[in-house]
Amino acid sequence: MKPRLLLSTLTAAVLFPLLAHAADEQRLPSEEGELTVSTVADGLRYPWGLAFLPGGKDMLVTERPGNLRLVSADGKVGPALSGVPKVWAEGQGGLLDVALSPSFPNDRTVYLSFAEVGEDGKAGTAVGRGQLSPDRTRLEHFTVIFRQQPKLSVGNHFGSRLVFDREGYLFIALGENNQRATAQDLDKLQGKLVRILPDGEVPKDNPFVGQDNVKPHIWSFGHRNQQGAALNPWTDQIWTHEHGPRGGDEINIPQAGKNYGWPVATHGIDYSGQPIAEAQGKHVEGMQDPHHVWERSPGISGMAFYDHPAFKAWDHNLFIGALATKELIRLQLDGDKIVHEERLLGELNARIRDVRVGPDGYLYVLTDAKDGALLKVGLSTE
Repeated sequence: MKPRLLLSTLTAAVLFPLLAHAADEQRLPSEEGELTVSTVADGLRYPWGLAFLPGGKDMLVTERPGNLRLVSADGKVGPALSGVPKVWAEGQGGLLDVALSPSFPNDRTVYLSFAEVGEDGKAGTAVGRGQLSPDRTRLEHFTVIFRQQPKLSVGNHFGSRLVFDREGYLFIALGENNQRATAQDLDKLQGKLVRILPDGEVPKDNPFVGQDNVKPHIWSFGHRNQQGAALNPWTDQIWTHEHGPRGGDEINIPQAGKNYGWPVATHGIDYSGQPIAEAQGKHVEGMQDPHHVWERSPGISGMAFYDHPAFKAWDHNLFIGALATKELIRLQLDGDKIVHEERLLGELNARIRDVRVGPDGYLYVLTDAKDGALLKVGLSTE
């Protein structure tokens, strides 16, 4: 994917100096009024995902090289927690998403997704869970509850977002390990959205349960590299998004047992500029069209629905990070229909890895860099 032309790093640094402390607030333009942007914390190594702890004052943040850290609302970054699994931090792999159990106040359970290497040196996505210790310095009794099989990645396309639905099922959005054809293979877990119980067991009503040579974990298939997933708070449906190749990033609302096309149906081409070898077109009979598609890839990662009274102008909006174009994408919704798009934060020239809505109604954004930051974004009320 080729990012569009942006301000040079030097020019951006002169016009829009990097934020150093939470007290330093920057104002940036948007269609809905001035954005307020401040840095909550910096010095994070390739941060990937975050989850707010009850009370709204602290959060857990993953760093792709393998650390899980507690970050306070005032910007204090704690030491790496112990008890985190060993991860395969190669290529796009490492420690990836984090999610809290729906009953976290009672069970203190934290879920992590990560790249795990196999005996042959290839890797796949794994998901495990452990209990956050009372002093919040470690995960206790960490156990792997899910493994992507077979392990095929040499460093690419782990996907890996974690979302619980209202009924307590855990959805895991997986990549196809850059092994295109596997997204159509139902005996493999590459390029799938899977649905499991909190302990890793397979629900009896999953669409492929009981079928021969089919992984029963599968909810939907034909996905490429899913790096965004969120629960729509107004419909209770899981939405996911995925990277296309060169062009064709897409949003889907995955339905049970449906095929979302990759690599047979795609709006993208190969990075070489040649067609995808397996592709039969943008629309293929028997396969689901994307709910929304970008013909030119932003390189999307992270997803958050805005459902909070703090900023009325953002009501029924969807926010998505962009790695390639280095922006935060705002999508205005009318029901499920996307009716308007705005690109934000491009002035910062930062790869946006994740975005979440905080308990205070602000957006919390992770930038993907060796010296990554946690940003707090709101709208000026002046």
